[in-house]
Amino acid sequence: MASGATEGLSRAEQVQEFVMHHVQDAPNWHIGPIEIPLPEFLTVHLLMAIIGTSFLTWLFGSYYRKRISTEKAPSGFHNALETLVLFVRDEISIAYLGEKDGKRLAPLMLSFFFLILTFNLMGIIPVFSTVTSNLSATAALAVLTFVVMTFGTVLKNGPKAFFSAFMPHGIPFPINILIFFLEFLGVFIKAGVLALRLFANLLAGHIALFSVLGLLLTYGAVAFPVIFLGLFVYMLEILVAFLQAYIFTMLSALFIGQVFHPEH
Repeated sequence: MASGATEGLSRAEQVQEFVMHHVQDAPNWHIGPIEIPLPEFLTVHLLMAIIGTSFLTWLFGSYYRKRISTEKAPSGFHNALETLVLFVRDEISIAYLGEKDGKRLAPLMLSFFFLILTFNLMGIIPVFSTVTSNLSATAALAVLTFVVMTFGTVLKNGPKAFFSAFMPHGIPFPINILIFFLEFLGVFIKAGVLALRLFANLLAGHIALFSVLGLLLTYGAVAFPVIFLGLFVYMLEILVAFLQAYIFTMLSALFIGQVFHPEH
């Protein structure tokens, strides 16, 4: 009985190790049973970010080269890609930032959407790791939004208009001071929420998915019925990958639009 308990504990630890190797940053890249050591300046999540960014650069480079060389309407995968680009530009960037600012900041919104989507989808491929389950990665994206919300607004509207937007008209001065600090603090909170919600959603989802897969890999045929649960969670994670990319981009555009156009 003690032997069975020890064996069960050992298998549970194997599942935990399998899951943690996938969602946590590490100095070694685990590809199944193979462990590839990385240089000191490189970690798994940084490597995944480089691979994902390089893939997007190649993808859009090939797309635009084909459009320029053939001058034909896109088809197949390129048509789906252009549909996503137009959706982000028209339904997110322009919709929340206005025509002029929306077109100007469309490259940033497109970068957010496709980077997050690529990192999310890479995370559900067993040989890769989940960049967006790293708080440092999601915080870096949120910092970009914060920089545009603050310095971008100052450049666009001027320092006076930026700070006066936090002080509503027609309110007694002592209360207005309190409102100013609360509203100004809200800018930092919004950026923090962007980082935390993306990180938490992807971390929790991938822990659930790879816990199910880990049971199958560890216990073998005995755990075969969980494969149906795993397929369901896997399909759900694909939906979440697109949904979280959309939500982060949409909230970034919304928050930036609020400070760019305080009169609205």
